[in-house]
Amino acid sequence: MSPAAGFEFLDSVTSDLSFVARGATLEEAFAAAAEALLAATLENPEVLRQGLRRPLALEEPDLELLLLRFLNELVYLRDAEHLLLRPERLRVEPGEPARLEGELAGERIDRGRHRLAGEVKAATAHRLRIGPRDGGFELEVTLDV
Repeated sequence: MSPAAGFEFLDSVTSDLSFVARGATLEEAFAAAAEALLAATLENPEVLRQGLRRPLALEEPDLELLLLRFLNELVYLRDAEHLLLRPERLRVEPGEPARLEGELAGERIDRGRHRLAGEVKAATAHRLRIGPRDGGFELEVTLDV
């Protein structure tokens, strides 16, 4: 990730958790959003090993729906298959339809090493936004916790 890539959590008046993710490219911004989701799920995301690989290919009518689907796919894989994953490689193509292709890396949840934080139920469409920022991209996402 470039020095400009990253994320920050926002103060919220609801029980939801909101964040802004940034990146010089759409790929970096989507990866930063995935890191924010991981940080909301895991108190110690730095211990996540990258031994398990999972290909990913998604298609949605627009970029915002693609972001929502991408994050919710990570939530699904955590809940259904007990996997903690982060993107290792991504390609995001805006358009109609918008497409995402890449590879996720991570491992099965290990309660001995992973300190689970809050339970993220889903990424939501509430205040979902993708826009330009400083020559790159900024995403705003709200998580249902």
